[in-house]
Amino acid sequence: MNDKILIVDDEKEIADLVALYLTNEDFTVFKFYTAKEALECIEREDLDLAILDVMLPNMNGFQICQKIRESHRYPVIMLTAKGEEIDKITGLTLGADDYITKPFLPLELVARVKAQLRRYKKYNQPSEEEEDVLIHSGLVLNIKTHECFLNEKPLSLTPTEFSILRILCQQKGKVVSAEQLFHQIWGDEYFNKTNNTITVHIRHLREKMGDSFDSPKYIKTVWGCGYKIEV
Repeated sequence: MNDKILIVDDEKEIADLVALYLTNEDFTVFKFYTAKEALECIEREDLDLAILDVMLPNMNGFQICQKIRESHRYPVIMLTAKGEEIDKITGLTLGADDYITKPFLPLELVARVKAQLRRYKKYNQPSEEEEDVLIHSGLVLNIKTHECFLNEKPLSLTPTEFSILRILCQQKGKVVSAEQLFHQIWGDEYFNKTNNTITVHIRHLREKMGDSFDSPKYIKTVWGCGYKIEV
């Protein structure tokens, strides 16, 4: 079955172009120009990924992302205006997994879509050799069900947040650099050492876990090196 991709952008030319490229890659595409139609599709279809423009009439892409995160874990890619760094940070904080600035190359967007889907499927379908459950000091990650609990209370994590926490738990006691995290989650398609995506996700993870930045119990920053979870 082909992966189902939602596209919502009120700029018809952009939505049509993205839809064309994704359709040519054998994705099943649901294309809309308004938030209302997109929300109806989210309720109706079993989607695999969503591409949301930030600037939409009546309801913006951030609000749609929040709606998705109320009941779905599939990856969300935000389309933002060029140079709007605050849009990128806001989107990641609200549960988006990636962002791309306009204007963009359609092939780059296709590469990001494929990378997000590979990562999402990989971390939701563990191999037989992988542990199904990771446990550390009250933190429990169930790899098969993609559930996370902290002190027996559920944590609502985005796919990217779950992936970061999973990698750090699997490498417990070892320092994992931002570059390594970026590579393991997204691959080489658009790796950029200056990208602050990992920093934003780590900060959001700490907020959800109630983890202190200065005296962390779980995710420790090793300055100049990366992040680790102590043994």
